[in-house]
Amino acid sequence: MLRVGVIGGGQLARMMQPAAINLGIQLRVFAEAENSSAHLSATAVGDYLDPAALLSFAKGVDAVTFDHEHVPKHLLEMLEREGVKVRPGSAALIHAQNKLFMRKKLASLGVSQPIWAAAKTAAEIEDFISKNGPEIIVKTPIGGYDGKGVRVVSSVQEVQDWLDSISDFGGELLLEQKVPFVTELAQLSARRPSGKIKIWPLAKTVQVSGVCSEVIAPVSDVGDQAKNIALTISEGLGVVGVMAVELFQVDSGELFVNELAMRPHNSGHFTIEGSVTSQFEQHLRAVLDLPLGSTGLNAPFAAMLNLLGQDDSNTMQPHFSKAMDLVPEAKFHLYEKAPRKGRKMGHVTILGDEPNTILKRANLARAAIYGN
Repeated sequence: MLRVGVIGGGQLARMMQPAAINLGIQLRVFAEAENSSAHLSATAVGDYLDPAALLSFAKGVDAVTFDHEHVPKHLLEMLEREGVKVRPGSAALIHAQNKLFMRKKLASLGVSQPIWAAAKTAAEIEDFISKNGPEIIVKTPIGGYDGKGVRVVSSVQEVQDWLDSISDFGGELLLEQKVPFVTELAQLSARRPSGKIKIWPLAKTVQVSGVCSEVIAPVSDVGDQAKNIALTISEGLGVVGVMAVELFQVDSGELFVNELAMRPHNSGHFTIEGSVTSQFEQHLRAVLDLPLGSTGLNAPFAAMLNLLGQDDSNTMQPHFSKAMDLVPEAKFHLYEKAPRKGRKMGHVTILGDEPNTILKRANLARAAIYGN
């Protein structure tokens, strides 16, 4: 039996389990806590920063992959020196771990991206604002996700605290032009070590307070731009597994790369019901260098809405019955996470023939789960 080890016990590892069962793959999860979202698959609980614990876990599987991108590069390189198949490898994953590394590499690949610069000082930030303001985006190169580590600023005072602790972020901050986008998009792909690539239909995403709220697929008004960007990045970085490219679309139709993720991604949850091969199954196939499955859709359109924590008490499951009754065509996913406002607690997916109709139905289900 093939064995895949996943570092991180979050909902992405959790959603790999059904796919692993169907493929006859043993999924082993290195979780951070006993009560992690992926606790049913957890075979180790500990600190992924502990080299000995990490190596002991990795030696028992055919390939190691990730629920998150926080394992430091030097630890991944240690695993690789020990003969562990780390997928994606450390040389590729660093571009999802460090946004400055990503920007530099994408520039060398000729991929369209916002005007950007690295900054160590207040003077450098002020200069960038004067040339690209009045507002710019400032990001911490490492550690940010779901809107964390990202600020829209018009003065250096708004990031003075980051400057004061800049060593925590690798010694530099990333400055970016505030792109006047009209739409945010996500292009998912999957690549095997042998180089074969499959690409899913392009998806549109809607963010609320920096967190994805809804996804609709497919989007077909950008031609092959997004596909070609994904191919260029995946091949240029040597990615193995699923990769999500988050994109800005401006009025002219041109696309700019916002960020990368090298693992199954929130924008791809619609593929569980919406695609012939889900992103979770495809990721397992890819990291084991198995033939990739079809990425065709199972219906003309798919809509996925995140269930975001409303407070510290609503676990959402008590409201599922009402939502199921109101919207019987909806598919529900709960991540078994403690409730917290704004936290991703689960998602709802609906397939159908018309995007506005299924979005309306999905929102009806979500409102019922929220207790409205």
